[in-house]
Amino acid sequence: MDVLIRNENGIGRITLNRPQALHALNTDMCRLMSEALTEWAVDDRVTLLMIDHAEGTRGFCAGGNIRMVAESGRKDGKAGEDFFRIEYTLNTQIKRFPKPYVALLDGVTMGGGVGISIHGSHRIATEHTLFAMPETGIGLFPDVGGSWFLPRLEGQLGTWLALTGARLKGRDVLAADIATHFIASEKLPEAKARILGGEAPETVLADYAEAPQTPAYAEHLDIINHCFSRPTITDICLALKMADNVWATAQADILKTRSPLSMAVSLAQLRRGAQMSSFEDIMRMEYRIACHIIRTHDFSEGVRAVIEDKDHAPKWSPETPAGVSQNQVEAMFAPVAEELSL
Repeated sequence: MDVLIRNENGIGRITLNRPQALHALNTDMCRLMSEALTEWAVDDRVTLLMIDHAEGTRGFCAGGNIRMVAESGRKDGKAGEDFFRIEYTLNTQIKRFPKPYVALLDGVTMGGGVGISIHGSHRIATEHTLFAMPETGIGLFPDVGGSWFLPRLEGQLGTWLALTGARLKGRDVLAADIATHFIASEKLPEAKARILGGEAPETVLADYAEAPQTPAYAEHLDIINHCFSRPTITDICLALKMADNVWATAQADILKTRSPLSMAVSLAQLRRGAQMSSFEDIMRMEYRIACHIIRTHDFSEGVRAVIEDKDHAPKWSPETPAGVSQNQVEAMFAPVAEELSL
């Protein structure tokens, strides 16, 4: 089984068990988890939920089944739409879940892996945690509720993470408020056992969690806030170049490798998400974007270059941010035939 779901002494347990793909989510995994959350939310015998990955395997969850979604987008797109419908429903259930939701992010946590953790009440990072939303590098966008949590991080931190796909490691994930707690991995089994033994998560975490430390990105926050607050991708790139700073220049160089269309859509998505007060409306917006963007040239090309052929030389269309029209961006937010029902 790709995901193990069971009730252990009143604790709903979900263990990701797809190590060959770093536990990346597929449609069946999302469906099974969704069914479990539906049941556990109203089962008085279940006091909390814990999600982790199989012991002895790498990563927490590296994302979603992007190869399948790309293959679907090249055809009629229906399988891709089904995946996103179930995944986004699951993300919403996690956001709504009325009991403690404890996610153990002991490893790679990207894309879909962020979606099944960030919306829960307790998100525990270790020194092995590696967070990223790398979607603009494959012609996609930072979904799974990225429109909600990214604009609500400090300053323009979320915009920088979304557009560049920058990675945060270990304690920096806590400093960014993506994790709620940091525990050294050597202490995680003991903390986990105590929670599974019935102790309240707050009590256990108080004994093991470490205080936040100054993150590696702190020295760049002024540049991040100044440059990534600009209204367009072109303006952001120009501001980075004019900053006369080695780190800023490196960020501009990274943006040159990302899909211009994806970056423009992602920027619009985050700006809109920052003004929206309903998580459900945000997920409906993301579903519209997903249904449209999986049928684009850039998504197909990005998956080809990064996941299929692995030449890492995508040919984007348009080639530059200046070539992306407002109409192209707006088309990604247009209604779809079957809207997401939550």
